[in-house]
Amino acid sequence: MIDDNGEQLGIMPPPHAVALARGKGLDLVEISPTAVPPVCRIMDFGKYQYEQQKRTRAAKKHQKVIEVKEIKFRPKVDEHDYDFKKKHIERFLEDGDKVKATIFFRGREMAHPEIGRRILERLSGELVDVAIVESSPQKEGNQMHMILAPKPGVKRPAAAKPVVVAPSVGESQG
Repeated sequence: MIDDNGEQLGIMPPPHAVALARGKGLDLVEISPTAVPPVCRIMDFGKYQYEQQKRTRAAKKHQKVIEVKEIKFRPKVDEHDYDFKKKHIERFLEDGDKVKATIFFRGREMAHPEIGRRILERLSGELVDVAIVESSPQKEGNQMHMILAPKPGVKRPAAAKPVVVAPSVGESQG
């Protein structure tokens, strides 16, 4: 038993502890139920709950939620489209998100899964500086996918903020 000032009161029967807490206008809160004997404390339970919620909110604020972004390719992807999507993947990885690169096959394209595998292997080869392959290319139904995760320690350089210069009072805005 611990009182509201943090002092040890020793082992006592529960009815006596409850009476002591009510006498001070506070609650008897079980802090450690698995301990032998269980540890209880006299405190304001509402205040205790508020502080617990405050701690969990602060812990959540400092967490980074990793999302899985998906980029879709086709087996006959054009070079420009491939480069464009590769730049998007690089940006997602630099932001700390995982990327699922997917190849969609239609009709007779499904007879040539090696084309899709080549595209995904080329992608992983070109992104070796910023990504690690978390799951190698796998075919499921009419699609093949691979998951890329950001390489530890690689961070995006801070982007320079554009400087906006306001015109002087006497200048015209022609």
